[in-house]
Amino acid sequence: MAARRQALVTGGARGIGFAVALAMAEADYHVTVTGLTDEEVEAVPLHGRLSAIKLDVTNHDSVQESLRSFDRLAALVNCAGVIYRGDEYEIETFQNVIDVNLTGMMRMCVAARPKLLAGQGSIVNTASMLSFFGGPLVPAYTASKGGVMQLTKALAVAWGPEGIRVNAIAPGWIATTITRALVNDEDRSARILSRTPLGRWGEPSDVAGAVVFLCSEAARFITGSMLTIDGGYSAA
Repeated sequence: MAARRQALVTGGARGIGFAVALAMAEADYHVTVTGLTDEEVEAVPLHGRLSAIKLDVTNHDSVQESLRSFDRLAALVNCAGVIYRGDEYEIETFQNVIDVNLTGMMRMCVAARPKLLAGQGSIVNTASMLSFFGGPLVPAYTASKGGVMQLTKALAVAWGPEGIRVNAIAPGWIATTITRALVNDEDRSARILSRTPLGRWGEPSDVAGAVVFLCSEAARFITGSMLTIDGGYSAA
């Protein structure tokens, strides 16, 4: 692979993950994004700094294969995730959400650790404002994102002596495919915006710059931190 710094963004074929990938490519990383299906991978607009592969974070062999081509990694950004509003009280659905959002993240971190050591790399995990608040329609998503916050701290403490920094971002109300129904619902959107001091929905690009910063030399003394990106929602 090219000498340029290598970054892997899980779930980077769309949404926040894709915005992160574009920002990291602009910051001179060679970025590999992942999608769950062939269709997602094929839909990624590729260029010289951006490539795409298929990955199922719930599958050990798939995780190992996703890392095989890397000698070293400068950054692992875990954006792969699922949410099933209203269905997460079904135990099988609950278990699936935990396996993707939390256990899948741990699979990636553990598998990528040797590559990160070789590349003096860092990890950025995607948490949520539901790492702090309860989500009555999404108990599994809420539990998984609370777990992401604590997993980030645990890995930061465990791997800090090796030079691997581990941080997390906690996006708030970001306009993506999975929130489009809320964005388009005037009443519900108005309630969200009334509590958001910056008075607007976030865009995926609003999240991307924070990830680039956390992976950069400018953040070299930051580990175990959770950076909230919510327009002030959690402070209101």
